[in-house]
Amino acid sequence: MPLPSVGLYIHLPWCVQKCPYCDFNSHPLHQALPEADYLEALQADLAFESAREPGQVAIDSIFFGGGTPSLFSGRAIAVILETVNQYYSLSSDAEITLEANPGTAESSYFNDYRAAGVNRLSLGMQSFDDGMLKQLGRIHGAAECLAAFDKARQAGFDNINIDVMFGLPEQSEQAALQDLQQAIQLEPEHLSWYQLTIEPNTGFASQPPPLPADDAVYAMQAQGINQLAADNYRRYEVSAFSRAGRECRHNLNYWQFGDYLGIGAGAHAKLTDTAASGQVVRSMRQRHPKAYMQYAGSKVAIQEENAVASNMLLFEFLLNHLRLLDGFRLADLERMTPVSRDQLREVMQPAVKNGLLEVGGDDCRATARGFRFLNEILLLALPEKGG
Repeated sequence: MPLPSVGLYIHLPWCVQKCPYCDFNSHPLHQALPEADYLEALQADLAFESAREPGQVAIDSIFFGGGTPSLFSGRAIAVILETVNQYYSLSSDAEITLEANPGTAESSYFNDYRAAGVNRLSLGMQSFDDGMLKQLGRIHGAAECLAAFDKARQAGFDNINIDVMFGLPEQSEQAALQDLQQAIQLEPEHLSWYQLTIEPNTGFASQPPPLPADDAVYAMQAQGINQLAADNYRRYEVSAFSRAGRECRHNLNYWQFGDYLGIGAGAHAKLTDTAASGQVVRSMRQRHPKAYMQYAGSKVAIQEENAVASNMLLFEFLLNHLRLLDGFRLADLERMTPVSRDQLREVMQPAVKNGLLEVGGDDCRATARGFRFLNEILLLALPEKGG
């Protein structure tokens, strides 16, 4: 019998400078990158985590996120992957993604990442407009975006994602679509095209920039989705578009409410304890890199660990699955939550009536209108609303 498969998220928390829109657990470098110390902490964390597992699992995908993982050397990435192999069964066809900032893209690093086993690169370009990139606090310009993509191809990467944002400060629809078209012209296998939102505790939250009106942003999105479809990029999630068969396997696992491990400062994990009637347990490592490095390899490194209340499982399930264009199978709902298909129909009846949700046969998905108003659907799943 094959081992149950999970994803593995590895957080590398440092960046050159903090972007004003970023609410991730990232920390600007004010001194030399403590690569060796952090590498040692990750190795200790992997050893500790593998010993906590009640049974063996297979790692089906690995995602190096940040921060800016491309600040780390190829040798460091190789050591991490060797350590994963030491403690876990790594699938022979595992998808291994590393996020890279075009401002830190060195040809030698890309070659080394590929040699280490990274087979998917995610380039955080965000825009091809130099003025806009400056407003976003990016350390690169449009020329570096193009150069980074070229270097990645030369290093042998045949599975590349590009991040591009729309709804940027005072951005016109024409400018947004021009950004998108430039990304499409590079012919990446995957595009993450998402709206800039102002998150709490960010630079933009304290000094909000002038953003386009909601109607203008919706028009950008609608035209962009049409443009992507015309160029054979299938929208499979709210902000994710791919060529056929090139969906991000690691992120799909999140959206399908799958299990995943998380190591590194502030990394999150979600595991289902099959020995405890399918109880779902979420955990988070120490957020600050210093605390994480101090305690990695011990239980103190886990800052939070909680079982998800059974009456919240429907909400969590829908929070992820309804982001997918294809929605979910009702059989999966019943397998992963205590909610039956009949109970779902009853709870979601207002969303169906208002044309936000479709439930038919063994399938459930948000409608095109429901995709715009997912929060209205999710509110129905909260316990106080009867979920």
